[in-house]
Amino acid sequence: MVRAAVLPAVGAPLEIAEIDLPDPGPGQVRVRLAAAGVCHSDLSLSNGTMRVPVPAVLGHEGAGTVTAVGEGVTHIAPGAEVVLNWAPSCGSCPACALGEVWLCANAMNGAADVYAHRASDGTDLHPGLNVAAFAEETVVSASCVLPAPDGVPLTEAALLGCAVLTGYGAVHHSAQVREGETVAVYGVGGVGLAALQSARIAGASRIVAVDVSPAKEELARAAGATDYVIASEDTAREIRALTGKQGVDVAIECVGRATTIRTAWDSTRRGGRTTVVGIGGKDQQVTFNALEIFHWGRTLSGCVYGNTDPARDVPILAEHVRAGRLDLAMLVTERIGLEGIPAAFENMLAGKGGRALVTF
Repeated sequence: MVRAAVLPAVGAPLEIAEIDLPDPGPGQVRVRLAAAGVCHSDLSLSNGTMRVPVPAVLGHEGAGTVTAVGEGVTHIAPGAEVVLNWAPSCGSCPACALGEVWLCANAMNGAADVYAHRASDGTDLHPGLNVAAFAEETVVSASCVLPAPDGVPLTEAALLGCAVLTGYGAVHHSAQVREGETVAVYGVGGVGLAALQSARIAGASRIVAVDVSPAKEELARAAGATDYVIASEDTAREIRALTGKQGVDVAIECVGRATTIRTAWDSTRRGGRTTVVGIGGKDQQVTFNALEIFHWGRTLSGCVYGNTDPARDVPILAEHVRAGRLDLAMLVTERIGLEGIPAAFENMLAGKGGRALVTF
């Protein structure tokens, strides 16, 4: 038996339950979790903003130790420490053929599978975002595991699976921040903290953190922010005042709200770049008029999983960690058990804290 946090239906409270987890089949591995991060995407899946087959075990940012492998798995063995990759690329769809593996058309195929059963009544369970990390153990496709990097504590390595890849990729791959540029990061949660550190690594000359909570200023500055702005109707004006009335070169939006996306756009200079990382609902409509698009010459772009290739980028991130340029521990503002996930969801809704980390 394995304890897990089960989402019985969209909009329903999570339930801590025992599940029956099968032995790994062909091409699969079984992983004992060391830690799993609580991401805003898990909240979005639970409340229906993003679709997920239910009942499901959520959790997609994790790391652990392989305990068993199925037939045909040769690249990983029991005892190996791994980081979970919730969006494995197929390598053959049109996006993968273009090298855009973060847009793989088949990455989410495994989320519709039945991977386990509820012990009490045999109910079929799906793996939320492929990997079902909100559990003591999980069974995943062998393509969903990457070797955990040397020199990085396994519990903290869990953060590499989503928050850090996304924040780093938003800065380095999507926005392509250059040395000396100015950057604003909207939302100081786990991804925002990773983006702030990544902007510092990129050599940004001024890094403005924006959040609704005054309590996050110390955390944001520790991550690399040179300035801190409390979100308001005047945010774009304040940022322009900090940058010689020009606006920042780059805005990274990690919230996923229409008003925040619009403010991020407004806070960039003429010709500036806005990267939207936050996942908003269909009701969040952002509007622009045709004249301002022409006049400002700004770029607005979406960003999926940081536009990263995890197999390529996790080793790069690990080198930043080992060199002391990237601090994973500072992203974690709360360490909890499975029972603490609902409260972590509430904290995210209230804009409190950075990353909550489930440790096993």
